[in-house]
Amino acid sequence: MTVFGAAMALAACSSGGTTSSSTHPGSVSPGGAGHAITIKNFAFSPSSITVAPGTSVIVTNDDSVAHTLTGKSGGFDTGDIQAGQSKTFTAPNRAGSYPYICTIHQYMTGTLTVS
Repeated sequence: MTVFGAAMALAACSSGGTTSSSTHPGSVSPGGAGHAITIKNFAFSPSSITVAPGTSVIVTNDDSVAHTLTGKSGGFDTGDIQAGQSKTFTAPNRAGSYPYICTIHQYMTGTLTVS
């Protein structure tokens, strides 16, 4: 890994916010420290994902229109993710099942399980 790559990986891990933007779709830190959800054909893939509390989850929009990934009861929200872009959110710290939707296309649903 180059010095630049190591610096980028460290910068990605040090984010203090719950969401961030990226123009590098599908970027997951080396070693698989993050989890990823892809939006394609107006669906979340995978539609159900299990992560540890406080895990960073990268959401990549591979569709041609904007989408969101928003917890139905709050707790996490990517905001609008434009076509071809990615955003990261932090999973809740409390174990449980967290249904989510795209607030723009509310038939798009999935479940984040924190355990």
